[in-house]
Amino acid sequence: MKRVTNSASNTVIVDAQQNIAFNAQQLGLDYASWAWRQRAKDSTPGKPPAVTSLRDNMLARVAIVFGSLQVLSESTPGLASWQRYTYRTAADARQLALWQMDFYRRLADEHDRIRLIQTREDLDQVRQTWRDETEIDKRVQGLVVKMKGAEPVAEPKQLEEWLEYGIRVVAPAWYPTRYSASAGVDGGLTLLGYELLDVMAGYNVLLDISAMSESAAADALETYEGAIIASHSNPRYFHDDPRCLSDEQIHRIAERDGVIGIMMYNRFLRRDWHPNDRKRQVTASHWVEAVDYVCQLTGSVAHVGLGSDIDGGYPYHALPAAIDTSSDLWQLNRALRDGGFSGAEAAEILGGNMLRKLEESLPDG
Repeated sequence: MKRVTNSASNTVIVDAQQNIAFNAQQLGLDYASWAWRQRAKDSTPGKPPAVTSLRDNMLARVAIVFGSLQVLSESTPGLASWQRYTYRTAADARQLALWQMDFYRRLADEHDRIRLIQTREDLDQVRQTWRDETEIDKRVQGLVVKMKGAEPVAEPKQLEEWLEYGIRVVAPAWYPTRYSASAGVDGGLTLLGYELLDVMAGYNVLLDISAMSESAAADALETYEGAIIASHSNPRYFHDDPRCLSDEQIHRIAERDGVIGIMMYNRFLRRDWHPNDRKRQVTASHWVEAVDYVCQLTGSVAHVGLGSDIDGGYPYHALPAAIDTSSDLWQLNRALRDGGFSGAEAAEILGGNMLRKLEESLPDG
């Protein structure tokens, strides 16, 4: 294993995937209110339960969270009844994404315990509040805005405008976009996609290859010169799904010094899991097994992290046992230690590795 230096006593979590603004838009969730309190107010059948909030995340030492901007086409397969707001045109996609971006900006403006991270200075100031000697009520959560699917970008040169709004991470595809084919779809990067990567490289934007088709991801890994992550992409070894990563992709990401965020979704953690299975049949140890698989494949702990997607619209039983809300994410620290990882290694996996890629991609400020 690669030697790491982070102090285990100062471990924090960096979660590279939560759908905070999307769920506010689609479900009316309130990030400022405890998840359990929101559940008590709304138990509509078929509606996914609230599982995240600022308070829940802070309790779990989630010091930095990547909050996504996500929009859905009206032709998206399998739209749920609660996914009410969809787009028909690129202009519609832009408006939906602007609402979500404004939601993040208002969160940061209205809550002194949230800071939008756009520069290294922002990152450093957030990290200072998580020093062991800092009082709990003085800690600040850093919010990194990630565009999950680039359809809201009308044309590549418009990316500069979105950077001014506050995004720092771009995933060209979730479902197919004008820029890239998505997982399970034939095709790669489009000409516009290559142009988008060129513009991103000029601003040193963090590239997220999650959900890109294998061909598109391979092209991006080959051509993109900036920092790369797969924010929430589990190994295909545990579930043969095109949204999961093949061993070859994992190797290639590691060769580029990228980091892979492992999700908390049961379907991607245990190959024999079925939607009718009880919650207790998947545990945090299965998440550790997925982490360890990447470590063994790459020979290092340096290329794996957390991209929980804990609020990805799943039913309650589709998350591992003992994971009720994001306040329970801290249990992953103990699960890693029980799985044979040292305290320093757990610190890198839970936060240090994603921090490394984020810091590489941020301007000084």
